[in-house]
Amino acid sequence: MPVLTLIAMAILPGQVAAVELFTDERTTLNLDLGAGAGVFHSEESYAQALLGPGDATWQEGFGSIGLSGSLATGSAGEVYGNLSMLTSGTWGDGDAAGYTTGDERTTDVENAFLGWRSGKLFPALGKNGLDVSFGRQTYKIGDGFLIDGDPLNFGDGLDPLVGVGGLPGDVDRGGAYYMAPRTAFDETAVLRLGPDALRGEFFWLQSDNKAQSDTELVGTNLTAVHDRLGTFGLTWLHGLSVDDGYAEFFGQTRRDGQDTFGLRYDGSAGVSDLAVAGEYVWQDNGSDGAEQAWYLGAGWSFSDTRWTPGAGARFSTFSSGFDPLFYGFSTNYGTWFQGEVAGNYAGPFNTNTSVWHAYASAQPTPKMLLGLLYFHFDPRRDSQGDFGGDEVDLYLEWTLNDHVMLTPLFGIYRPDNEAADGGAQLGGTNTNVYLQATVTITF
Repeated sequence: MPVLTLIAMAILPGQVAAVELFTDERTTLNLDLGAGAGVFHSEESYAQALLGPGDATWQEGFGSIGLSGSLATGSAGEVYGNLSMLTSGTWGDGDAAGYTTGDERTTDVENAFLGWRSGKLFPALGKNGLDVSFGRQTYKIGDGFLIDGDPLNFGDGLDPLVGVGGLPGDVDRGGAYYMAPRTAFDETAVLRLGPDALRGEFFWLQSDNKAQSDTELVGTNLTAVHDRLGTFGLTWLHGLSVDDGYAEFFGQTRRDGQDTFGLRYDGSAGVSDLAVAGEYVWQDNGSDGAEQAWYLGAGWSFSDTRWTPGAGARFSTFSSGFDPLFYGFSTNYGTWFQGEVAGNYAGPFNTNTSVWHAYASAQPTPKMLLGLLYFHFDPRRDSQGDFGGDEVDLYLEWTLNDHVMLTPLFGIYRPDNEAADGGAQLGGTNTNVYLQATVTITF
């Protein structure tokens, strides 16, 4: 295995550094800067878009620049907006699943939206109790179990499948498959109503992501927040349309007319140092029947103990035909890409599986967090692919100073079956050794 080194400056997706250009009592204007880079190595490859075994070493990067700001309109609230450009690419062999080839480079608009929020205009609704926005932007629900933007970033790896009876056309979004910097929906309309303690969101989302079949949907998201108990949420999503050709290829035809209902909780249940989270989702696919998914997890932080250790466990399960929609990397490793190898390259991809997940962390110094993750995957139906296996990931988040964070990760993954026997790993069931490293810079 080659020695893995990284000398890079990066800001991970969602971590944009803002430079204040101008501000007064009414106006704020910021220059938003972001960049990201990572180096990756996998001893094994996976039959998502690849045909033969072998190791893979690749690099990913992106950079963004934009303007954001707000303008107060006296007693009538304020207008706000964002406009940004993003460039991204993949180099080297391409990722371990073959979704990228190492030849992807794209520069395009990322965010382009305007909004208005009410300020104190409607006292009964609370501050900014009415918020309306339109345009190209990211939208997220809860911890991203169903929607966390539009982050699927395929490259040129599927191009050989384009043709009669295959993929209708190119799905390349510019590479950087793992880092997934492109998260904005192409078109949106979002209405937020009510105070933070009891809030309703009503939205229309249109994707231009071919790997998501250009899905269009509407929905509602209702949240109730209790200071001591935590957050309760209720979600409804209704699919309006898909691109038929891509939907046929990716198995997403049921999204046209599909209804998805979710009920969730996230909080401490009133107990200090306890964290509990869970969600139940039911999908109605009309004459094709219904699918379900749910998870339940709990963790404990020993806040009065040296190194502030924490530990927890979670069980999640997804029926054999469950459509995971637009899940993403929401809060930390394992949410909701479960396993750095399994969740990104080998599968399962939050469908037809049950997953046992345990984790532990410690903070040896105020600037250093050490984390350990374990995942065990069991297929719900072997006939639809047996992506069972086990994975362990060890990572370090090291804040070198106020601006720089180094994050190396070491993973081992052992599949139950190789690709020839219904799994995904090419060339056998050898244990895969996986390495990645990123550096983040904020200011």
